[in-house]
Amino acid sequence: MLIKVLGSAAGGGFPQWNCNGVHSAAVRAGKAGYKARLQSSLAVSADGKTWALLNASPDIRQQINETPALHPVRDGGLRNSPIKAVVVTNADVDHITGLISLREGQPFSIYGSDRVMATLNANSIFNVCAPDKVARITLELDTPTPLSGGGSDIGLTIEAFAVPGKIALFLEKGDSSTNFGSRDGDTIGLKVTEDATGKSFFYVPGVAEVDPPLAARIKGADLIFLDGTLFTDDEMIAQGLSHKTGGRMGHISVSGPAGSIAVLQPLAIKRRIYVHINNSNPILDENSEARKVVEAAGWEVGFDGMEVRL
Repeated sequence: MLIKVLGSAAGGGFPQWNCNGVHSAAVRAGKAGYKARLQSSLAVSADGKTWALLNASPDIRQQINETPALHPVRDGGLRNSPIKAVVVTNADVDHITGLISLREGQPFSIYGSDRVMATLNANSIFNVCAPDKVARITLELDTPTPLSGGGSDIGLTIEAFAVPGKIALFLEKGDSSTNFGSRDGDTIGLKVTEDATGKSFFYVPGVAEVDPPLAARIKGADLIFLDGTLFTDDEMIAQGLSHKTGGRMGHISVSGPAGSIAVLQPLAIKRRIYVHINNSNPILDENSEARKVVEAAGWEVGFDGMEVRL
């Protein structure tokens, strides 16, 4: 199984278009130790020929252009694509907007929870993915689902499961004393299994905490791609970029006693990679103390173009 990181940044990318924070300014200036990053998405394939995307970022056109394996096959006709399915983990703008770019009558399948599908179905702009050619398949949580699309069996099975999270920002209702209308299925994690070998990994790009059910599920895994949005819960406030904490945004912190380094340490996961990294996170600086802490704990910081084989 081949996994490609198409985008490793959180919403807005890195640098974000209107951000002049210390890290965004540094990457624009070409400072050593910084890499620009597109918005969060993975591509996965069992055979290197037929692909599924995990989330469809607003940068998807550029991501496809920069990934030859996702280009149309030269002798495959005037319109063709090796992308046969897109699995969406929530309805955040940085995970669904790319679907609009996958238009022009190309057949593939969209997979998502009932909550995500309700959002897509309520917004007619997503009908540019022609309903008569692009299947919308609702995932049953905790149920293995073989992936297929465009008349092709992809050779992968996914199992979606609810994780602690939050409804998409543009769907929020109520004030900070409520749960904003959030329910199970607003944010899901994925277990992706290669049918031929049984090898599997977990993809959890957005999660508010690693609660006991999630910890039990991922314990002993070979590989996980995990939410690395913020290093500390209050970093966006401290940097003057926002009034929101990571918890308010539905994202676990990397550091601290309840952070992902600490809570995953006893779970014996063989390989741990951070994705969905916000422009405020000091781990974006390869020479920072935060980066040293992460790497000393056995974690990797995902980057655009990173490839992993299982």
